[in-house]
Amino acid sequence: MNQLSRRDWILMALTVVVCLIPLFALGIFVSNKYAEGEDQINRLEPRFARLLGLQASAGKMDEKAKLLGDRMSLFIYPSEMDATQAGNDAQQRVRSVLSTAGLTVVSSQVLPTKTEQGFERISLSVRAEGELIHLQAALAVLPSLTPVILVDGINIQVVGLQRADKPQRLGADLKLSVLHRKPA
Repeated sequence: MNQLSRRDWILMALTVVVCLIPLFALGIFVSNKYAEGEDQINRLEPRFARLLGLQASAGKMDEKAKLLGDRMSLFIYPSEMDATQAGNDAQQRVRSVLSTAGLTVVSSQVLPTKTEQGFERISLSVRAEGELIHLQAALAVLPSLTPVILVDGINIQVVGLQRADKPQRLGADLKLSVLHRKPA
């Protein structure tokens, strides 16, 4: 048998080292990819848990959404009704309340709608005349109407001559509005 020289041992050792370098690099690459995968799993795990929680409570959320929709119908006109119809309905209800309270409705009109966060704000302008007690009665009833009629502004002026033997007649310019859900 031949004995290997020192030079042969060194060449063999270098050959083995050169062959092991790609294996070592491959090991480092696999280790880095594994660590990246673990980090991504750790980032996604809370999101996945939240989604599972939302999925588990979907029935409750649907129930709450229906309840919210029912409660909103007390405050706004539904999207099934046209905005023009909603404005005309609100105008008729306001005229009815003012007339029932004893005021004379001089004029009323539905103004153009304005879009606000998924709703249409339908403005109404109403001019009515009558005594202070009748105006107070009308303003006391307006907040109880459903869908809600919002009082955006009011301007009250004295109408005619002031006489001591008769109650003072007032003219009121009411700026009102109602909300209408925009059709989807």
